[in-house]
Amino acid sequence: MRVCSSLLIAAFLAVTGISCIHTGGKNIDQGEIHYSISYSGDVGFMPKEIMPRNLIVSFKDNKILFNISAPFGNSGILNLSNPETGIFDTYINLLGFKYYYSAPAGENYPGFEAMEGIEIHRIPGTATICGFNCKSAEITFPHDRTKVYRVWYTDEIKVKNPNAATPFSEIHGVLMKFFFVMNDTELHFEAETVYKKDIPDKLFERKDKYHKISRKDIDNIINKFVSM
Repeated sequence: MRVCSSLLIAAFLAVTGISCIHTGGKNIDQGEIHYSISYSGDVGFMPKEIMPRNLIVSFKDNKILFNISAPFGNSGILNLSNPETGIFDTYINLLGFKYYYSAPAGENYPGFEAMEGIEIHRIPGTATICGFNCKSAEITFPHDRTKVYRVWYTDEIKVKNPNAATPFSEIHGVLMKFFFVMNDTELHFEAETVYKKDIPDKLFERKDKYHKISRKDIDNIINKFVSM
């Protein structure tokens, strides 16, 4: 019976073109959000087909973990924010080499130098993404005010300071459709699924078996990872 129900839901989504779903209702305080990733700008020589295609964000109260994994070689980037224990870490696994950088509170994660000085303007308009009511903001860069980006966020997912240590820290809501600029590469994220689920506290502890390096060194590695 459960299998039949799943098939019916899948058929409905295919016919209607709806790709974004959520489970567990609104105002959830722990779970996962799955995003798709698309690229624009200079993406280097690597085919887009083998670049990271998904972001998974795990959250619980004021703790949050971003996980971008590449579809090859067990490579990826983790951003971990755990204000309760003062952890604001960036981890990178590149072809088996594991490194991390521990940032002080209030500092943006490495890799976002290209987004320094952005201006965020909240604008009218709402949208429904994955069943959540979303508000909108426009983003401009100091070097080019003519190019305007738009992001969508919701306050119906109960995470405290969900954008801490990111260029969007002024936005007090969970981002559902947004972007990052790293070097000359634009990464565009769109929520596809939101799950309410129990997330163990252990997930937000500092990871072991990673070698600690400087911010400058991990910036260089991230830029290579994104645009290699």
